[in-house]
Amino acid sequence: MLKQLIIISLIIIGLGLLPGGNAVAAEPSSRPSVKGPITVTSETLTTDNKAHTALFEKNVVARTPDMSMAADKMLIFYKEDGGDVTKIEASGNVKLIKDSRAITARDAVYYADEDKVVFTGEPKAIDGDNVVTGTTMTYLIKEDLSRVENSKVFLKNKKEK
Repeated sequence: MLKQLIIISLIIIGLGLLPGGNAVAAEPSSRPSVKGPITVTSETLTTDNKAHTALFEKNVVARTPDMSMAADKMLIFYKEDGGDVTKIEASGNVKLIKDSRAITARDAVYYADEDKVVFTGEPKAIDGDNVVTGTTMTYLIKEDLSRVENSKVFLKNKKEK
């Protein structure tokens, strides 16, 4: 079966998903923004103009110039005027990559109005040799604050030279 590839470009304001990004605590009008569009690819796309949603399924990858997020399925909610994205629900084998950091989880939800991302379902954050796990990981973008419930942290000691 020939794989159908669907590409949609969306401009998203205020999507800085990982600590260490360009998140700045400021007024909503000067919130951090993605450098360029976000491109979403998948094998199937179902849009519901009445509900203002776009459902991407099978091998979903969302990319910006500085990060990428993959999942089995992503449901993107957008404002009625076809403008800004308000929420993204990613499910199944979620993996977000930015620079040397990666977060994996069963599910993730990005809330644009609150500038936060919540990872659930055995979330794991990896930065080099360091690993953090927990039951829920929440990243508050404006505050550049991460909260991990029931956390376990594995830090690799650097050898002295």
